[in-house]
Amino acid sequence: MLKHISRILAGVLLLLPLGLARAAGDPNDAEGSKDPPLFSRMAGFHIYNYQDIDFDRVTFATGPDKSQVMEGRHYVVIYYANDGIKLPSGLQVVRNYTNAVKSIGGKQVYAFEDGGTEQATLRVETRQAEVWAQVQAASNGMYNVHVVERQLMNQDVAANADSLAGSLRETGKAAVYGIYFDTDKAKIEPASEPALSEIAKLLKAQSGLKLYVVGHTDNAGSFDHNVKLSAERAAAVTQALVRSHGIAASRLKPFGVGPTAPVASNGTEEGRAKNRRVELVAQ
Repeated sequence: MLKHISRILAGVLLLLPLGLARAAGDPNDAEGSKDPPLFSRMAGFHIYNYQDIDFDRVTFATGPDKSQVMEGRHYVVIYYANDGIKLPSGLQVVRNYTNAVKSIGGKQVYAFEDGGTEQATLRVETRQAEVWAQVQAASNGMYNVHVVERQLMNQDVAANADSLAGSLRETGKAAVYGIYFDTDKAKIEPASEPALSEIAKLLKAQSGLKLYVVGHTDNAGSFDHNVKLSAERAAAVTQALVRSHGIAASRLKPFGVGPTAPVASNGTEEGRAKNRRVELVAQ
């Protein structure tokens, strides 16, 4: 069942005072429970309720009347304060979580206050997973966190200049999976630099090579939006190669085809991950 978690458990709070290091459990923790991936807990709190759902669909608030649906492993953790501790404010809780996520390259997607409850939607991408979290916090000795962990496709063969050249020689095109973007945006993430460097290496080794840089998406969202997004991402890759790697703009032509050329079924997350890619096509 589709879950929207922007308003559930309104009387909650959350604190992460020491970053994202995993904290030790508490003797009062519910049996079999643990802190969710990446996140620690507030000192002096114990886990009152815990759920670990293998695969779920969750809707995260991303702006006024805007949301993002994520699918993946879903953790729900509700914490209660132990007796005798000083309770933090909801704002303190959310700011701590936000700062912790930013410290490892993540970001706050959206934050707001509703009826005395502070709420934030956070996102961070690791090499293995895209992680979305929702924090809800008030000032009454409880807090909750929802985490959805979407596993990224394992890329066993790293893109390198030689493999790209071989693929172009044999098929006229080469898929590049090591270029990462912010969700639903065309901003290239720093983890993309190794792949961009290999594309530049290929172009410098073959001075006569000209390429179409083609952006592809999965089929989530509207067709027109995906075509526009894929074109913007292709343009961003082209600009990065020109500005940061000294490739002549005349050798590159960006183009976006959205979801029209899948290489796998969009019916699974693994398939959608394969379809979200950049391809180099020989001109």
